[in-house]
Amino acid sequence: MGFAVTSDSFRDGDYLGKDHILSADYGFGCAGGNRSPHLKWSGAPEGTKSFAVTCYDPDAPTGSGFWHWVVVNIPASVNELPLDAGNPKSGKLPAGALQTRTDFGAAGYGGPCPPEGDHPHRYFFTVHAVKSELGVTADTSAAVIGFQLHFNTLAKSAIMGLFKR
Repeated sequence: MGFAVTSDSFRDGDYLGKDHILSADYGFGCAGGNRSPHLKWSGAPEGTKSFAVTCYDPDAPTGSGFWHWVVVNIPASVNELPLDAGNPKSGKLPAGALQTRTDFGAAGYGGPCPPEGDHPHRYFFTVHAVKSELGVTADTSAAVIGFQLHFNTLAKSAIMGLFKR
């Protein structure tokens, strides 16, 4: 079996529960728990030095999609992120892992909150097996992270959740 990602929080293709939806604190009109889902991966290829996790909505009406979560430099010895690891105050990220800036303008998980009445949006939670650690900071943009991942990813696997309001 190749590189694969699963979740105890949702199944691939399912709608995401309210616990994972953006909270009212963000002012976009949603009232969820804003907790990042549990993610677990296996089958990383030889040569993996770190992992990265991204959550991306290609359906956002921005012309360029929307980055909801970016975590890099997860140690190669780690194969799971617990529920709410994306909360910068939770302390649930493994030592050495770094959350970087999302399209919300800050590091950390920001849950789905598509425009009211829009079609269901797809949220791809992708785990990248990376051949090195990335030399980035918490303020590095998701686009720059994506560029670096493009050239440093050995394998990747995604699980997709849906949300509509």
